[in-house]
Amino acid sequence: IAVHRNRSKENKQEALAPSEQTSTMKRLFGFEKEDISSWHRLVCLLNRPTDPASLGIFRFLFGMMMALDITQERGLSHLDYKYLDGAPVCRFPLFNFLKPLPMDWMFFVYFVMFLGAVGIMLGCFYRLACLMFISTYWYVFFLDKTTWNNHSYLYGLIGFQLTLMDANRYWSLDGLRNSRKRNAHVPLWNYTMLRTQIFIVYFIAGVKKLDADWVEGYSMKYLVHHWLFDPFKLILPVELINLMVVHGGGLILDLTAGYLLFFDATRPVAFFFVSYFHCMNSQLFSIGMFSYTMLATSPLFCYPDWPRRFFGRFPEFLQPILPFVSPAPIPSSSCVYPKPPSGFKHKFRAIFTILYIMEQFFLPYSHFLTQGYNNWTNGLYGYSWDMMVHARSHQHVKITYRDGVTGEMGYLNPGVFTQSRRWKDHGDMLKQYATCLSENLPRFKISEPEIYFDIWVSINDRFQQRIFDPRVDLVKADWSPFRPNSWLMPLLVDLSPWRTKFEEIEGSLDNQTEVVFIADFPGLYLENFVSEDLGNTSVQVLEGLVNVEIVDEKKNYSLQPGEKMQIPAGAYHKVYTVSEGPSCYMYIYVNTTEAELQRNFTKLSELQEKVRNGTETEPLPLELQPLITGLDNLDSDHSVIDPVVRLFLKRQKRMQEVKKRREASMVERFQRFASKKYYSIRRGFLMTAIALRNLAVGLPPLEQLTREVAYANMKEPETENDQDERLNDEVGHGEL
Repeated sequence: IAVHRNRSKENKQEALAPSEQTSTMKRLFGFEKEDISSWHRLVCLLNRPTDPASLGIFRFLFGMMMALDITQERGLSHLDYKYLDGAPVCRFPLFNFLKPLPMDWMFFVYFVMFLGAVGIMLGCFYRLACLMFISTYWYVFFLDKTTWNNHSYLYGLIGFQLTLMDANRYWSLDGLRNSRKRNAHVPLWNYTMLRTQIFIVYFIAGVKKLDADWVEGYSMKYLVHHWLFDPFKLILPVELINLMVVHGGGLILDLTAGYLLFFDATRPVAFFFVSYFHCMNSQLFSIGMFSYTMLATSPLFCYPDWPRRFFGRFPEFLQPILPFVSPAPIPSSSCVYPKPPSGFKHKFRAIFTILYIMEQFFLPYSHFLTQGYNNWTNGLYGYSWDMMVHARSHQHVKITYRDGVTGEMGYLNPGVFTQSRRWKDHGDMLKQYATCLSENLPRFKISEPEIYFDIWVSINDRFQQRIFDPRVDLVKADWSPFRPNSWLMPLLVDLSPWRTKFEEIEGSLDNQTEVVFIADFPGLYLENFVSEDLGNTSVQVLEGLVNVEIVDEKKNYSLQPGEKMQIPAGAYHKVYTVSEGPSCYMYIYVNTTEAELQRNFTKLSELQEKVRNGTETEPLPLELQPLITGLDNLDSDHSVIDPVVRLFLKRQKRMQEVKKRREASMVERFQRFASKKYYSIRRGFLMTAIALRNLAVGLPPLEQLTREVAYANMKEPETENDQDERLNDEVGHGEL
């Protein structure tokens, strides 16, 4: 033991304070030039015996994060709502033959995935646990493209990598059962692959942010209004915070994080900025466990024996339950030592590591292969690492159907037969959605339906424009993952400079006036309906020529650049583009109903304040009495209350609750957070138990099943009250 301790001490001293004789390359990269001078030396390098401690800690943390993720972002807690067993729901799998299993079996799939994640965390039956996790994870991943994102893809990659690694050699139950696995060396390629994967996530995300929209500050400009950036507002104007902190800071961090984490001298600085970055992201975005998983990857770049030195500082009475501090790792057949030559398995693992890394660098730029997925994005979303580069807003979505036999036409509610809204942005999903609609509409006596989509999108604050050709029947339209999408309309990038003008126009308007900027293609028209709430709406041409048709009046008006006209409320109109190039115009409107409501709210607030301070001597009429007594203290029929007063009091109560939540202490915030997570996780496990029981012994009587589900659905009273108090009148302007 003393010999092992002395050797370990010497190794640590050599690692922490390299001697002067050590070459610069050895100090910087951990290997010599000679180690990569031949194939044999490279195989020996990649299979070099390495301390398993850091890998074991990461395995534990990753398994724990995935166990938590399964109940949340993967959807175990609301699985029955997600899959709606037996309901006519349009789904979006990667391969059309993939179908969800019956509901109870889907709960079983998630149960197997959860057991796999826990097995990875504990290092228990490790290889089997990894297979359980990745097989079910990738099945669920491929089953629903609407939930795809970069970090969900990353989880699957890391799970796959861990399946091939010896991550159960440290702090694992397998190590307790098998002395040959306990505290045994792991080959260096285990670390190489994980470190390179994380480097790629950062670096490629940074390269993708070299896009002009990101550099100029258009991609995520809405983030600057988040409270997290309030401290920066003390020293910088909002415009500079957006350009320098949000976009500039994100670009620099992504480009440099992988390098800074790799080198000893810069690693402490990288730890600070990377940790700060991910902690901010956890508050800015609803991205589940991604921020915490990325935090768990940072220690992988430290010396592999860092856990031994870290846990060695804890009191001795804690040592039995903490990871190993000593002795030094024992030899393993997975590694290549100085005397034994490398075998076939070592060469194979070296080849696999190199090919995998090459493939990961290639995939983000492989979109010349998957051309059918390129819809104003960098290809098949998920493995591109183009995180947050594109911000979209939708102004107008119209689905038109035509009966192929009778010719009858009608409109469908956008989102009918589906729970997702992501189909609006992706041609592959739109094709799947159109096919699904054509299969469901015959049940409503619509024969051989044709489906047409008119979808208007603004990407990174550009004009609202069509993303797909509204004249193409997507039921019969051709689509292939390996050919360009013929019915995808081009992004009007030539009009991008207009965004500077947009800011000037918006800055010249008062707080009650809204504006929407539209660009359209020659030969097409926008059919629009102006709500009666928008009593002051006009259209003004910025570029090109348009004809405006008022449908009810059967009149046409020609407009040239700079000209504008009033649009009647409560009626349809059409805006035709008649110029040779695209037309650009803007809607300027005021929500007169909301403006009047706000004026009434101001008057009621002033009246309420006068009564409270005693300056109002006249008695209030019965319909205004709730301004003093409140809604909760009424004994009479609520019908006597003025509707505006009711809305005013509800909004006032909601604002008080929001203020109370914002001013809550850290303890109260944590209690609220923990309670929410508890009820969510509780429902997931109870519903899983019900499903497993159903599979084992069959369905119980309906009354019993109803009681069991009601018990699983139990929520904390505060949550229910918050839902009851939600204000239906506080909605955005939405579509014109």
